[in-house]
This record gives sequence, structure tokens and C-alpha cells, in this order.
Amino acid sequence: MQEAYIQGVSTRSVDELVEAMGMTGISKSQVSRLCSEIGERVNAFLDRPIEGDWPYIWIDATYVKVRQGGHIVSVAVIVAVGVNTDGSREILGLTAGPSEAEPFWTEFLRSLTRRGLRGVKLVISDAHLGLKAAIAKGIAGTWQRCRVHFMRNALAYAGKGQRQMVVAMINTVFAQETAEGAHQQWRAVAAQLGEKFPKLEKYLDDAENDVLAFMDFPKTHRKQIASTNPLERLNAEIKRRTDVVGIFPNDPAIVRLVGALLLEQNDEWHDFKSLPTFGKHVRNGVSITIASARTEASAGARPRGSHNSSTPRLTSSSMGEQRRTVRDSRNGRKPSSPKRLKCSVA
Repeated sequence: MQEAYIQGVSTRSVDELVEAMGMTGISKSQVSRLCSEIGERVNAFLDRPIEGDWPYIWIDATYVKVRQGGHIVSVAVIVAVGVNTDGSREILGLTAGPSEAEPFWTEFLRSLTRRGLRGVKLVISDAHLGLKAAIAKGIAGTWQRCRVHFMRNALAYAGKGQRQMVVAMINTVFAQETAEGAHQQWRAVAAQLGEKFPKLEKYLDDAENDVLAFMDFPKTHRKQIASTNPLERLNAEIKRRTDVVGIFPNDPAIVRLVGALLLEQNDEWHDFKSLPTFGKHVRNGVSITIASARTEASAGARPRGSHNSSTPRLTSSSMGEQRRTVRDSRNGRKPSSPKRLKCSVA
């Protein structure tokens, strides 16, 4: 029943399943006990010590509805995912609250540092109000504004018939090989677009340093650290499971359900073992091991909860293949042939 709850099956459906098995349904005391057991595991996971250096941190928000003071309000579910200097990817933190308040962001980041978070060089997120200032106060890292969200906002300053041209021009910035070249191209594009869209020029001028922060890091990492896209699949799964609930009774109920999902995902990341790494890139004080571009069918799973530098590499294109490999091995089926993976943050 706990597994059904975590997988996003509604309480009513679970109750109907229990009755179909000849039982009398689920009592309130049973529900309370099950939730308490899940909550204990989730709290232990979210309060665990964070060890090592974590140069890259992704933070993203998904919004859910909850009852507060007799009203139904929308709150943000904040998830932090990090990659350490060995290339290991983990869920680092979770909280729920008003995402636009700087004190909220500051407390969340400080809670991570209290658990041992250190060595942060870059924090990738959308432009949430108060987050940039909280990063400076809480972990002293550089903020990278999500390139994808930035582009969507930029297109609002252009007419529908001219948006494709705007996208093409801005993308010439991201095609540059060096940070210096990217900044020079950015200013040239802003000036050219400003002839037709003066508000867009100002928007570009204000966002330049935040959007191009990733250019100061190794080229092999840039695709992954330029946006929050690596969290898209995880956020979609959070949304799918929270939609089953609809309206949560309180914030702890949100953390309990989403935390159980994140615990499961974190274990799944640790279950997959890739090839040993073959080298390191060092720049701006960041030392990240680069993974091999090919996996082997002989790469086996490790025990849950173990930590090793050969955990899966953070590429959205490979996550689905990794999940299928793990599930096939659990169900006794022969794993499908692994696809060639893209080199990424690891």
C-alpha cells in the first residue's frame, strides 16, 4: 500500500483494491501508521549529511495546491539536485513554501549548508525573486539563470512573426567558443535587436551576466549547466503524482509524498553503474570528472545507498535508458543494448 501511495495511486483506488482482495478497507489508524512510516524514511533522507564538494547545483520549482487557513493556495515545491566532483548526482534537498520570498530561499540554502554542502561554484535556476540574493548570502556561488526560461521571456518582447528571427540571433551568442566571444556577440545582438525592439535590448542588457555565467566553465559541461532542463523529467514525475492528490491538507503532506518520490529516484540513480571515468577538466577551481561516451552491458548495479564516482551521468537523453536497464534487471529480463551516451557533467 505504501508503494501504491508513492507511485501516485489515489487513496480511493487503494481502498478499492484492498476490498477486492477480501479485506475490509483501510482504517484511519492504518493510514496514519503508513504515513508515519513513510515520513520517518523521508525525513531521514532529507536530513542526511551532505559530504564532499558540489560544484553544480540545480534548483527548480513545481507548484501544487494546499489548504492554508481555510483557503486553497498555490505553493512551490523546491527541489535541489547536485553533482559532486566525482560526477555523482544526488537529490540534496526539498522544501515547500512561497518561492518569491527571499527569506524562504535563504533558509532553504542555509539548511543545505548546515548539512554540509560546500564547494558550490554555480547554482542553476529560473529567475525567482529573492533567489539570487539568497545564493550570495547562503552559499556564495555564482548564479546561472536558466537559458531556456530566459529565451521564453525574451520572446514576449517580439511579435509572433519575428520570434524565429530573434531566437536565431540570440542563439549565435551560445554558439561562441569562449566567454569573451559570447559577451561580445551578446552586445552586438542586443544593439541590432534594439533598433526594432528597444525594450528587448534593455532586457538583454540586464540579463547578460546571469545568462552567460556558464560560459566561464568547461566547454564539456556547458550544455548541462546552462539551464534547468536536466530536472524536467523529475519535475514531470512530481507533477504527475501530486496531480493525483489534487489538494494537499498541509505542507508536511507535500514533503512526505514528494520526498518519497525523490528517495526512490535517488536510489534509482545509485542503482545504475556506468563505465569508469577517464579524465578531468579543471577550470575556475572546478574539478569534474568527464564520463566515457559509451556504457557496457556488463556494467552491473550497486547496492542501494552506496556511493561511488561511477554513478549515472547527468544527461536527459540517457536517463530513460538508465531507468529501463535498472527495471529490466529487477524484473529478471535481459537488459536492452545500451545506447551511446553523450559526454556530460560528471
